[in-house]
Amino acid sequence: MAGSELQIYGQAESLRIRPYEHHAKYYETDQMGIIHHSNYIRWMEEARMDLMEQIGLSYKGMEEMEIISPVLSVSCEYKSMVHFDDTVVIETKILEYNGIRMKVEYRMTDKETGELRSVAISEHCFLSRSGKPISLKRSYPELDTKFFDYYEEQ
Repeated sequence: MAGSELQIYGQAESLRIRPYEHHAKYYETDQMGIIHHSNYIRWMEEARMDLMEQIGLSYKGMEEMEIISPVLSVSCEYKSMVHFDDTVVIETKILEYNGIRMKVEYRMTDKETGELRSVAISEHCFLSRSGKPISLKRSYPELDTKFFDYYEEQ
């Protein structure tokens, strides 16, 4: 949808980011009764979308502007097991941002005990719908400002 406008809301200086919470489902378990490792990657995606919403950027709105942000790499260190019915608190933080690429860190802990479950990082870039790299700073300064303000404030 060329010409669409992304709704930007909230002020970075007044933001207090809530950690994302995920309640582990039975279908996410493996044969051993623990959460299968692949689900952590899904939870990271959920947490990243939640972070973007909280800083005032809708990923859906970005897609309507024909901006996509594919995953370039993911790394995840599993520290302790998550079981069915556990609630995991996922704290997200933008480690790096330059308008073209972004690196996000995830720290997952058990809501009840505070025990560390995993630490992860995902790297992303920004592309046009046709797959060409774009600079948010140059092409979408209103989006760049939201990302940069949050990144600088952390």
